[in-house]
Amino acid sequence: MLTAAGSAVGLGNIWRFPYLAAKDGGGLYLVIYLILAVTFGFTLLTTEIAIGRRTKQSPLTAYGRLKSKWKFLGIFACLVPVIILPYYCVIGGWVVKYFVAYLTGSAGGAAQDVYFTDFITGDWQPMVYLVIFLFLVAFVVFRGVNKGIEFSSKVLMPILLLLIIGIAVFSLTIHYSDDAGVTRTGLEGLQIYIIPNLEGMTVKGFFSVLLDAMGQLFFSLSVAMGIMVAYGSYVKDDANLVSSINQIELFDTAVAFLAGVMIIPAVYTFMGREGMAASGPSLMFVSLPKVFASMGRAGNLVGCLFFAMVLFAALTSAVSVMEAVVSSFMDEFHMSRTKASVLETVIALVGGIFVCLGYNKLYFEITLPNGSSAQILDIMDYISNNCLMPVVAIGTCLLIGWVLTPSVIIEEVEKSGCRFSRKNLYVVMIRYIAPVLLVILLLKSLGILTVI
Repeated sequence: MLTAAGSAVGLGNIWRFPYLAAKDGGGLYLVIYLILAVTFGFTLLTTEIAIGRRTKQSPLTAYGRLKSKWKFLGIFACLVPVIILPYYCVIGGWVVKYFVAYLTGSAGGAAQDVYFTDFITGDWQPMVYLVIFLFLVAFVVFRGVNKGIEFSSKVLMPILLLLIIGIAVFSLTIHYSDDAGVTRTGLEGLQIYIIPNLEGMTVKGFFSVLLDAMGQLFFSLSVAMGIMVAYGSYVKDDANLVSSINQIELFDTAVAFLAGVMIIPAVYTFMGREGMAASGPSLMFVSLPKVFASMGRAGNLVGCLFFAMVLFAALTSAVSVMEAVVSSFMDEFHMSRTKASVLETVIALVGGIFVCLGYNKLYFEITLPNGSSAQILDIMDYISNNCLMPVVAIGTCLLIGWVLTPSVIIEEVEKSGCRFSRKNLYVVMIRYIAPVLLVILLLKSLGILTVI
């Protein structure tokens, strides 16, 4: 359970969830996200873990075991982590860079506007930190499920949770007066975060919030990327799946919420509402270092603890991404764990080097179908998250909901004697509601549906 939760708790929770919450009306986004988590997210999470336990296979081979003609879905599910891991390790390397800077007390320049840009456009530093992060990930996966993945999760996840809670509490206690004499507090930022803002809300705006929350669930719960299928294959037949799934949902949602408590009040206090418009890398590597610099002497310690927490979250998620690929290689090609780990490490390293070069030697920009500007990292992210993941999720709904029928999953969940209390909800979601929402999300990502 800790390992699966560690997979779910990653960079998406920390740099994407708070931004979307701030953009989409605070409490309104939180309410919609919570409803989707216990319906839509629960459905996909239950399905993938149950598929893994039923087949005892990795994502590449599990779908073919269920229905031979649907093996192509396993190929798509395995392609997602293959594409994600290289650029995720590049970003993990960025986190290592900032953690080292704050740990050594040399973070004075981190708050400067050019610091992040100068770093990622450098010729060799990004690659060095990529190798460091990738080595840490590969070492854990190489050691196996028990000695590597489970052991590291038992150590890292409690530390991660303590750091998040500690920094979140600290964010609520801070206050700051700007040059105009306006004083802002962390508690005011918390109100912006949790109180719904319905001013100017339209039907189109509501559906936009809905799709934002649904898209975030993919990142947050690690569904539609083969990870939960892989971890499900390691679950014993007598384990209580309902209890484990409920715990993963609760843990992931709590951490996502605390990430918002940790970040939004601090950014609002020192940068106002304008600072809350940042997202992704600019939020974590540009805006937050400015916040830490504004805290005075405490800023270096808080920054060090923050990037330590982000590093733990990135590691647990990257380990899960790599394990999905390694387990697939082992099942499909009958490789040893050592050979499969080395092969995936080489693939991730080569891909990661191309991502690093995408910010200097190979820099270019194109416009994606959803209208955003992109280079190599963004293209890989778009293909994996905006295209393949919705396709895998739609295919899973069709396979389980209509080809095999939901009884396959229900029987798997209940075979240990546990009661599947949300059984009826599951059937409705997997057959009707989830596929419709996923098709809408895919069409929007492809730029076909522009009215929402």
